[in-house]
Amino acid sequence: MMEVKFQKHEGSSISYVDKGEGMPVVLLHGFCGSSRYWEEVIPELSRNCRVIAPDLPGHGESEPLSNGSTIEAMADRIKELIDGLNLEKVTMFGHSLGGYITLAFAEKYSDQLTGFSLVHSTAYPDSDEAKKGRQGNIEKVMQQGVRPLIDGLVPKLFSPEHKGEEYVETAKEIGYGTTQEGTIHALQAMKVRPDRNLVLENTELPVLLLAGEQDQIIPAEKTFSVTKPNIIHSVIKSSGHMSMYENPKELLREIQAFLSRVNCNNKGSHN
Repeated sequence: MMEVKFQKHEGSSISYVDKGEGMPVVLLHGFCGSSRYWEEVIPELSRNCRVIAPDLPGHGESEPLSNGSTIEAMADRIKELIDGLNLEKVTMFGHSLGGYITLAFAEKYSDQLTGFSLVHSTAYPDSDEAKKGRQGNIEKVMQQGVRPLIDGLVPKLFSPEHKGEEYVETAKEIGYGTTQEGTIHALQAMKVRPDRNLVLENTELPVLLLAGEQDQIIPAEKTFSVTKPNIIHSVIKSSGHMSMYENPKELLREIQAFLSRVNCNNKGSHN
């Protein structure tokens, strides 16, 4: 298990992993995940970079935000974490829900980014059908708690060929640790998030858009919504929505190649 640290801010505590030295890299996990989603990636990545992987509010060991939650409020909380660690600029990778937060961060605090990436995520808002699904899940969690939601959701995150893998159970176990309040806040936040394709269209920063070849949650065309010279499109083979488990070596290669593009010091300190 990775060592977890805590930062308090205005009464709410956020937990995070902070490992390695060098260029700061922030990894934001997806809905009902935690920093543990990245445990196959962090050891290698932290050999050359300083990796900060928080638990999003209400997820893992982080407390829910006291003022409810929006994608923007979660982006603000990540900024508070980064500022509290005295980091001027970071490269941010956001998986799924983490990608929505990354886009909100890029919209508001682009001067603190050297580049950013959406990992199995999208700049599009929820469709009307998806909004209904979110509302149904909010009601389900209010009535039945988090566990039935996780049992139904997690298998869909993986490609059919990986459904029997041990890490599917790991992802469920992580999901069960999400607070009821945090789950409802995140569902509500995702339901009302705006279209942020303009962020991709307007940014001059290097951007990496990563899609899973067999992603049943967010297909590649939803991820690859903008084409520009500063935006890389890449498909991770043999992966659904969870390449950090399904194909961590290829995900790591993509992350490292992108970081070298945004001037990661590959000869940095080794811990």
